[in-house]
Amino acid sequence: MPAPLVPPSPAPAGAPAGRLAAAVLMAGSCLPVLGAVLLAPVLPRMQDHFDDVPGSAALVPVVLTVPALALALLAPFAGVIVDRLGRKRLLIAATALYAVFGTAPLWLDSLHAILISRILVGVTEAAIMTACTTLIGDYYSGALRDRYLALQTMCASASATLFFLLGGALGAADWRAPFWLYAVGLLIAPLMARVLPAPTPPARDGSTERRTTPHPFPVRRMAGICLLTVFGAVVFYAVPVEMAYLLDDLGTDSTGTIGAVTAVASAATVLGSVLFTRTAPHRRPLPLLLALCALGFLLMGLADGLPLLITGAVINCVGTGMLLPSLVTRAMARLDFAERGRGMGLWTAAFFLGEFLCPLALLAGKEAAGSLAAAVVVLAAATALLAATLLPATRRHAHADMPVGGH
Repeated sequence: MPAPLVPPSPAPAGAPAGRLAAAVLMAGSCLPVLGAVLLAPVLPRMQDHFDDVPGSAALVPVVLTVPALALALLAPFAGVIVDRLGRKRLLIAATALYAVFGTAPLWLDSLHAILISRILVGVTEAAIMTACTTLIGDYYSGALRDRYLALQTMCASASATLFFLLGGALGAADWRAPFWLYAVGLLIAPLMARVLPAPTPPARDGSTERRTTPHPFPVRRMAGICLLTVFGAVVFYAVPVEMAYLLDDLGTDSTGTIGAVTAVASAATVLGSVLFTRTAPHRRPLPLLLALCALGFLLMGLADGLPLLITGAVINCVGTGMLLPSLVTRAMARLDFAERGRGMGLWTAAFFLGEFLCPLALLAGKEAAGSLAAAVVVLAAATALLAATLLPATRRHAHADMPVGGH
């Protein structure tokens, strides 16, 4: 586990004291994960309920994925609002609306109305994820900021497994029951209002004067890291999205085994996040992390039995557990206070766009290569190629690319 959560010293003005504020931000960061995995176990029962609705075979799966697509499309706009209206205010409002829109399917009888409510959930998730990540950048700096951003990955990975299990348990009673969990937003929003202070810009050059003049947004600095993040998200989600299908191809269809392997992979992602916090920035270059992910994919694609498949998944997930916080800390280091919301909105959009594209990319690879295992090998080759492409630039700009403290 990472070192105990303590406030940085010295801290930016307005930084929260104690662990509770960080815990609230981590809880908020888990809410978009809830939307991504909670309903997966109940989709078959939901399909049966709406079987007489034209097009339900395509519309019901979209109920699960459309919030991520809405998040990817709207996060940049959420970032602009974050910078203009304030991080805390938007976060509280979005969290409360998340509960309202998330629980709406409990009372809606129309599949199309449910789809609209899920799009609105995605809108609130875009604001929540962007604001939470931006506030981490506002409150903390240096190594402590890196630690909290890695902790986001850990919480997301652990909560994904928990929410999947909760969704399955509640769904055993009724397919609508998992939607009750969205009401947690009504508990978290008041905590955010009470615990999180309004962030204030840091003084520049040791003075108390805040920067008020317009500043051009660093488009070029963010474009490269956002493109890398789209691919990184495809790599990050490949194992949780496709593991059940790979197991099925090997003749393993036991839900218990699938759940156990998924839990092991999730634990490996958490381990990777812990390793990220324990290693110096110059010891976690992107090419090395991508090469580790590629090795895991290669073993998974070549696996002819469960042990090698699990080994490959663990290696890959340790790599992704380090890759995600490495990408977000690099993005954060390129942003000043006044542009941080817009920048993290773009980064969040890039990440969730990659999540949305992941199953589509592997499906296309499966059709082209002939099997899912072969598609995973192709993804391994693409990941290794990207690592090799980045290696010269990493050597030239190692110090420039290191995450740095606050601006």
